[in-house]
Amino acid sequence: MAFEDYQTKESVVVVYTGESKGKTSAGLGLMVRALGNRWNVAFIQFIKYWGVGEHVFIRDIMPLYGDQLHFYKGGKGFYNAGELSAEFVTPEQHKAAALQTYREALRCATSGDFNLVICDEINNAVHDGLLTKAQLEKLISGRAPSTSICLTGRDFPQSLVPKADIVTNMTKVKHHFDEKFLASKGIDF
Repeated sequence: MAFEDYQTKESVVVVYTGESKGKTSAGLGLMVRALGNRWNVAFIQFIKYWGVGEHVFIRDIMPLYGDQLHFYKGGKGFYNAGELSAEFVTPEQHKAAALQTYREALRCATSGDFNLVICDEINNAVHDGLLTKAQLEKLISGRAPSTSICLTGRDFPQSLVPKADIVTNMTKVKHHFDEKFLASKGIDF
């Protein structure tokens, strides 16, 4: 097929999933690319409420981009984290936080105000039962025609793969967590 036979899409659905690290980092890379192209970007973060490097970075660059960059941090941490959690959060509190974050993501995706909406860790929220597959599908199909979305996190529902345009599965070859080493600041968070 010749190059001139290819077409462009007004918007796409990008998924970064899998068991390995790099999904959030890939979403952040997409944010950087979109901002570099002068797009309006919403970065909506599920799960991670504690301080991580991307929060500091986004906070620091937001004044440079003004209304071009919207950041929303929702969630109550990893679901069923047990002894790895610093505080106890009930399943109901997790679900309420995920729903509030989802509503913000849906608002951004349907508004037509953003060229790209990144929903970081939303796949985990669906897998953990904090959100439904139907809600994720509504986010995908209900977005404004000119709004691309990026969905990150483990366990993207296989039944929704046909609704995505780009799906990347991060495959772990080796991670030091398996040898009982905690996440490394600046690398893992």
